[in-house]
Amino acid sequence: MVAFGHQIAKASAGRGVIFLLGDLGMGKTTLSRGILRGFGHQGSVKSPTYTLVEPYEIDGQQVYHFDLYRLSDPEELEYLGIRDYFEGDALCLVEWPERGKGILPVADLVLTIELEGLGRKLSWVPQTSMGALMADNLLQAKR
Repeated sequence: MVAFGHQIAKASAGRGVIFLLGDLGMGKTTLSRGILRGFGHQGSVKSPTYTLVEPYEIDGQQVYHFDLYRLSDPEELEYLGIRDYFEGDALCLVEWPERGKGILPVADLVLTIELEGLGRKLSWVPQTSMGALMADNLLQAKR
């Protein structure tokens, strides 16, 4: 997960919205940690389950890591000023995006993590032209 996170960091060029789908314990936060490490972050990366968002600035690069698991109503995101996070040149990683339905913007890339045997299977679907570029970059990294 961490190694693939490095590839996502490179593929995204530090911009866009990536939704991370998967059941509890599938590795969404570990993948986020790998993405942040791919940008050079050396500190801890924990799931922002109670704070909903954890901001990171790494060498001028802004990354926001959201965990919406405990969100009871998508409207709560409006109180956070959620729309401000998605403007500009930041990368936004969103765990449990279905809980913010109707408020969150369209994701550039939707990554799904599923159990496969003793490991994990990752798949991704681009939803925008930026997401298509990310997906192409990920496919090239696999080769």
